[in-house]
Amino acid sequence: MKTMTLAGKRQQTGAEMTADAEWWRGGVIYQVYPRSYQDTSGDGVGDLIGIAERIEYIASLGVDAIWVSPFFTSPMKDFGYDVSDYTNVEPMFGTLGDFDHLVKVAHDHGIRIIIDLVLSHSSDQHPWFIESRLDRTNPKADWYVWAEPKPDGTPPNNWLSIFGGSAWQWDGKREQYYLHNFLTSQPDLNFHNEEVRQALLDVVRFWLDRGVDGFRLDTINFYFHDKELRDNPPLAKELRNDSIAPAVNPYNHQLHVYDKNRPENLEFLKRFRALLDEYPGTTAVGEVGDAQIGLQIVADYTSGNDKMHMCYAFEFLSNTRLTVDRVRTVMTDFMTAAPEGWACWAFSNHDVVRHATRWGDHVNDRERYMRLLAGLIMSLRGSVCLYQGEELGLTEADLAFEDLQDPYGIQFWPDFKGRDGCRTPMVWSEHEQCAGFTSGEPWLPVPPEHRQLAVDAQDHVQASMLNHYRRLVAFRKAHPALVKGSLEFVETGDAVLSMVRRDGNEAIFCAFNLSEEMQVIERPEGALEPLDGHGFSGFLRPDTIEISPYDAFFARLG
Repeated sequence: MKTMTLAGKRQQTGAEMTADAEWWRGGVIYQVYPRSYQDTSGDGVGDLIGIAERIEYIASLGVDAIWVSPFFTSPMKDFGYDVSDYTNVEPMFGTLGDFDHLVKVAHDHGIRIIIDLVLSHSSDQHPWFIESRLDRTNPKADWYVWAEPKPDGTPPNNWLSIFGGSAWQWDGKREQYYLHNFLTSQPDLNFHNEEVRQALLDVVRFWLDRGVDGFRLDTINFYFHDKELRDNPPLAKELRNDSIAPAVNPYNHQLHVYDKNRPENLEFLKRFRALLDEYPGTTAVGEVGDAQIGLQIVADYTSGNDKMHMCYAFEFLSNTRLTVDRVRTVMTDFMTAAPEGWACWAFSNHDVVRHATRWGDHVNDRERYMRLLAGLIMSLRGSVCLYQGEELGLTEADLAFEDLQDPYGIQFWPDFKGRDGCRTPMVWSEHEQCAGFTSGEPWLPVPPEHRQLAVDAQDHVQASMLNHYRRLVAFRKAHPALVKGSLEFVETGDAVLSMVRRDGNEAIFCAFNLSEEMQVIERPEGALEPLDGHGFSGFLRPDTIEISPYDAFFARLG
């Protein structure tokens, strides 16, 4: 049974959080994929109580917030990103009471809760869509994107689905096509309809009243479509990339200017932000998924302090290796496009190959490389999102076809193996059944090679990857310049990425050797005071700085 609350009045949710309204700026967010974190029921699927039981572990990381991937009522065709009830919990994950418990326990440990809202589309089993498809005259007939076929019966235009094929699905009852940018079972809501917009804002208020501290807005640039349903233009081959969809997907062959990225979205985001501002200390990060103009969209959505607080960018989630030039280009392009904006950077998430494999497969010393990348992301200007298991150094699981659950992988196998490889269960105990994740049969297998990286195998080993991440989060928090400061790059060649982070009177020089060879760079002008507590061993000489392969150097700059 749903618990009702008064609009605008938040439930008591545990200990009072700090008053810093800008806690999110430079904050470290830990993404939890509920299905794979901790199962307490024995059904092989993680649940909300499981997350609550692991709060002390999450708190030990030093993170500011947890981003909880979708847990709403859903037929699970896309594992929760197909919502059939926006204000209730899918029974396999627990109940609304379990969610309230999670919020309280997290708040008691000083951790905020951000939930993943999927507003661009719903499940085809949502009551709204069930009513909408009945006929063309019902009260919700216009709540989804319906369109007439072309005279020859084909779809209204050339728009493509990210999951393959046309973005249009024929419905025999209405004798019309409906739009689905993702699976056919995920019809797109019609944001041109004011009733739809208001209903979704009511959903936002429902969760704010339950005590959530913010939202990660899924596919935020997909909300509006072109009302004229104009064809997308083709995209030149040399401009294509696989940052949004795998290379085998023809979705990459179009410039997506009409099926998403519409200017009408800006006014809706302002309304969304105005609602959030009624609840002090809350925040929102928008997922911007576009392979060509993503940074410009981020700029548009985060400018003016009246839309998104920050945007979740894809630039570091692609297969493109992190070279000195790559990092400088992305950061410079962002700061140029969005001087007022704020990004949330991630190297891994639930949709992409884990970066320990994506990039680490190409180096001789994967562990040293991963340690360096952890130091790098903790030093960038912006907020940081860590994906569960990243702190353990987990690699992408190589699953057999018969073990796949992801419809995306099943569709494009074997050229694209889907997203299951990054969604395998969290490993807690090296020698326990299913590595401590479940007492039952896990929904995805636990890779044998992950067991030796389990939390209990690393927890008390000071040199472990886990404790390296803990040190880096603490190091970042100890230096305001790394949290909220400005960033300027220092030229030190194409092997070493160097930057200065400044905030007030504090200036920190950071240098990262992205090569497999020892590098010697000139020390910057001014007094240098080497810093410790970060786990790296770069060495200051009278006139130079020596940095071992995949190592770093930090110093306070006078």
